[in-house]
Amino acid sequence: MEYGPAIAWSSDRTLRIVAAGDGEAWRLARAVARAGLAGVIDTVPTRRVVQVMVDPSAPGRDTLEGRMREALCVGTGADAEPGRLVEIPVCYGGEYGPDLRDVAAACGRDEAGVVACHAGAEYTAEFFGFMPGFAYLRGVPEELRVPRLDSPRTIVPVGSVAIAGEYAGVYPASTPGGWRILGRTPWRMFDVTRPEPVRLRVGGRVRFVPITPARFAEMAAGAP
Repeated sequence: MEYGPAIAWSSDRTLRIVAAGDGEAWRLARAVARAGLAGVIDTVPTRRVVQVMVDPSAPGRDTLEGRMREALCVGTGADAEPGRLVEIPVCYGGEYGPDLRDVAAACGRDEAGVVACHAGAEYTAEFFGFMPGFAYLRGVPEELRVPRLDSPRTIVPVGSVAIAGEYAGVYPASTPGGWRILGRTPWRMFDVTRPEPVRLRVGGRVRFVPITPARFAEMAAGAP
């Protein structure tokens, strides 16, 4: 009998690992990456699946699968350790967070209570999707979990900090979107001119830090 996540070849270049539950895929991806297995090119975690990109010319296909199973059994415990913490400054409400009032009403709180709850939680960057640099941040408190908008906005300003269900996210570019916007950060979450274009990493921890409009303007003038 086999234990652990399900592993199967989905093509001659890809191994598919299915996690046992939500929030586990990034740990599995890190375990594979840290094992340094010959033939593994990259790992791409999603919510519950990890796609492992493999060099098709690498020998030992069956051996690679076996070693990957060993790496997952050995590595997932260590990979459960918290990742790097990133504190993202956010100006909440008003023109920066047009949905804050509605979220407060839906949750039976005032706006200050929503801000305190949102900023008081710690989030995990579970996977990336939608657009370059958009991290799905798992960890929205249950009392703040609201659905997406019925009709998405045609334009969401860059840096918008939003929530939808159990996830929070920061829009790295101006784009259509249907998440509830609570605030905005002056930080650029994705910038190809930086040595590391993406500010967050899968498995990293995130906290949101409230700032004033004056501080937002000051930081935006020299946006890091």
